[in-house]
Amino acid sequence: MQPPGDPARLGPRYLPASEVIQEMAQFGQDRIQRMGSFKTLLLAAMGGGFITAGALFSILLAVGFEAPGAVLLLEGLGFSAGFFFVVLSEAALFTEANVVMPATLMAGSTHVTRIVRFWALAWIGNLAGALLVAWLIRAAQDYSPTTEAMLGEIVASKMTFREVGGIEGWSQAVVSGILANWLVGMAAFFATMGRTIIGKYIPIFLAVTMFIGAGFQHSPANMGFFSLSWMVGGDPNLGAAFWWNLIPAGIGNVLGGTFFVALPFAWMFGRPEPARKT
Repeated sequence: MQPPGDPARLGPRYLPASEVIQEMAQFGQDRIQRMGSFKTLLLAAMGGGFITAGALFSILLAVGFEAPGAVLLLEGLGFSAGFFFVVLSEAALFTEANVVMPATLMAGSTHVTRIVRFWALAWIGNLAGALLVAWLIRAAQDYSPTTEAMLGEIVASKMTFREVGGIEGWSQAVVSGILANWLVGMAAFFATMGRTIIGKYIPIFLAVTMFIGAGFQHSPANMGFFSLSWMVGGDPNLGAAFWWNLIPAGIGNVLGGTFFVALPFAWMFGRPEPARKT
């Protein structure tokens, strides 16, 4: 007989995968019903701010290292901190919404216009928060030329689609956004599954490091890097950033979260039940 309180009697310390989409649908409905536009924008601005802080942290950790593997690992570690803050604080992030909102929509208990509004406000609020936090960082202190040079290299790598140009460049950015939100969506999926702090963080760190290392395009992350670059007078110009990255990557993020995470798991484990009304 096992003694009382034995961990073996407590069952798994995580939510089964078959229940995660249902949990996300409930979370999405509760959020939409309880928050108006202003609160949504505020939470989204907080999310954009955390992601921008994570972007800065990723550079500060990796600057000065030359081994490519070490650089990517440290960038992933730094950036995952920003995403982890979003998850723990329940701030709103566009790429997380790309999984939660389709799950909420499939449950059928919330009007589609309210879901689309949340989606749009999350993107706008993320950008506003990224710009604000980047401005505050710039106002607070200056960083070394080496740090700014690394930021410039990262930003330049995100604008390679402009060099490709045309439909090919745009389609590459969209596909890269799909892959990014597949991994970030799985980070949100596993974070919902986890029932301990460390159980949430480990898959977040792994998934974020994978998309950072692969160079996939994550729209809120790029808002953070671009905002930091703009505050030091760096590239790209606003129009190019939107047209060759933020817009196509954002479209890809929506497709990736919806068709690579929410829909496959709903098909495998069953469409979410209508969430309870509050």
